[in-house]
Amino acid sequence: MNVKLRRQCRRRKRRLLRRIDKHEGEFRTPMIKPPRANYQLAERQQAVACGGLGMIMELIQKTGLRRQINRAVPLFKLYAPYDEADHVLNIALNLLAGGTCLEHLELRRNDEAYLDALGAPRIPDPTTAGDFCRRFDYVNVLFLMQAINRSRRIVWKQQDEEFFAQATIEADGTMVETRGEKKQGIGMNYKGQWGYHPLVVTLAETREVLYLANRSGNRPSHEDAAFYLDLAIDECRRAGFRKIVLRGDTDFALTENFDRWDQSGVEFVFGLDAMPNLVERAESLEKAAWTPLRRKRRRSDKPRAKRPNHKEHFVEAKGYRNLKLRSESYAEFDYRPAKCSQSYRVVVLRKTIDVERHQQRLFDEVRYFFYITGVPRSRLPARRVIADANKRCDQENTISQLKASHALAAPLDNLVSNWAYMVIASLAWTLKVWSGLMIRPGGRNTQRVEQASVRRRVLRMEFATFLNALMQIPAQVVRSSRRLIYRLLSYRPSVDVLLLIHQQIHRPLRC
Repeated sequence: MNVKLRRQCRRRKRRLLRRIDKHEGEFRTPMIKPPRANYQLAERQQAVACGGLGMIMELIQKTGLRRQINRAVPLFKLYAPYDEADHVLNIALNLLAGGTCLEHLELRRNDEAYLDALGAPRIPDPTTAGDFCRRFDYVNVLFLMQAINRSRRIVWKQQDEEFFAQATIEADGTMVETRGEKKQGIGMNYKGQWGYHPLVVTLAETREVLYLANRSGNRPSHEDAAFYLDLAIDECRRAGFRKIVLRGDTDFALTENFDRWDQSGVEFVFGLDAMPNLVERAESLEKAAWTPLRRKRRRSDKPRAKRPNHKEHFVEAKGYRNLKLRSESYAEFDYRPAKCSQSYRVVVLRKTIDVERHQQRLFDEVRYFFYITGVPRSRLPARRVIADANKRCDQENTISQLKASHALAAPLDNLVSNWAYMVIASLAWTLKVWSGLMIRPGGRNTQRVEQASVRRRVLRMEFATFLNALMQIPAQVVRSSRRLIYRLLSYRPSVDVLLLIHQQIHRPLRC
């Protein structure tokens, strides 16, 4: 960010803070009382609502994503006039511009300012985008994910050494419902929901989608999971991660792969179903083997008063059974699954629950939760095993953000074309994560701390917040002979973040 731009931002920020300060000036009510509105049409100026697209376009160019896509999926014999990357980026940028479905591409292609912002004479319409997704087969979708991962490695190379300390790979399935009756490959799950059941493999540290596999709605969560976990392991090893950890719930405890993963140096923490033999082992443990579990609470400078539990009050008033957790304790033992040639650690969590009705305790209920790992006790205590297994729940937030970004949707007519659409649309979320990863804190100590804070905030930011804070900034688009200028028409504090990311993208890449 140059000196002039920095001064402008500081001046606009001071003016904004004075305006929203409740102690400044005298105010009259009502506040929202706009004057009469008049509309005029600009003669020459063009403006877009999504001024943050310039930063995304620079990021795409810097990572070589276009080149990787065209090399990986040569679906066309002749470009007339769009190439494969045009179609892929067209769908992803539509979501980053605020679109939610393929039909919104028609709005984009009829927006002259949007076309100027992309530097494109024209872009594909919705039907052409749908036909492009139908050209994919199983192998092409896999190659497309590999192409995105090759560009991902370029982004990873820009990170500090501590970034490569550990890669935690998580897998889970989710239901993508559809009311369409003529979509090939749909199925019904045990809840009676019709649709598809994609498998999502993510990196926990950055919340990136490494692999995504679409399946019929009646398929189990763990189907093909070992194959995509192996691909993710290979991807992280090529990137240079020093330790790789697999995490998943009970559906992903694929015991036939434990020996192979353990011998190759891959660590894992999976949940295990509370099978009768495991429950019997847990109940036969001596009392001294159990250790009370005390959960860590978040530290707060200002303790806050507890709000009333309205859900519990409703349950009590209606006379439903009320379950209250009384205590937790944990123990561990060695266990060899039937498909393994060696024993592994099993950590068991015992929860004692009071069952009440009308505020009267009826009886006690004991529930067991089992976790299996190949990491020795000296490196990973039992308490840490439980904590790491519980952290996997954060992947649910990542999946919910993929749905919020409309990446997990089924707008087309068959399983593979919808799979291709999901992979392409999830690129919008990936580009959001990459924009945060491109921030490399530097400069003075205060600047380094501030930039590190911005980096964490962008990485943890929800997709809707990202759109409203960094993408939906009105900007005038000025085309010149050698460059494209985005002249931001309004200021908000998130403009500083956008300019910081744009500055970081222009830094030389690490080889």
